[in-house]
Amino acid sequence: MEVVIEKIRNIRELKNLTQEHLADKLGITQAGYSKIEKGTTMLTYTKLRDIAVILGVRIEDILAFNNRGDFDSLTPSQTPDSVSAEANERYLLYKLYEDKLTLYKSLLDKTETELRMYKDKYGPLL
Repeated sequence: MEVVIEKIRNIRELKNLTQEHLADKLGITQAGYSKIEKGTTMLTYTKLRDIAVILGVRIEDILAFNNRGDFDSLTPSQTPDSVSAEANERYLLYKLYEDKLTLYKSLLDKTETELRMYKDKYGPLL
């Protein structure tokens, strides 16, 4: 179950959703939702289904998520319409992941600039 919980957390983070957002949609407290992601509260099938709906994915997608920002191969039982919907979902997740990386790079660049300014003003760090 820990693997499923980790996959839920990774998908939630890729979609830039907070624990508080999911908790609100599930009708529980943020602390209650946090216990789900920590594995201290049992994740029921019903709760997993509800989380999948909030994340905009299927339970199968959560299980197939490989923690690199994309999903393993499509399940063979999918119809052509669901395949294109799945491909669109993959693309959107990829774009969210790409946007997140861009934001991290921007933050890193800004931090490096501020460190250089600090060094120029106050001298070298330790």
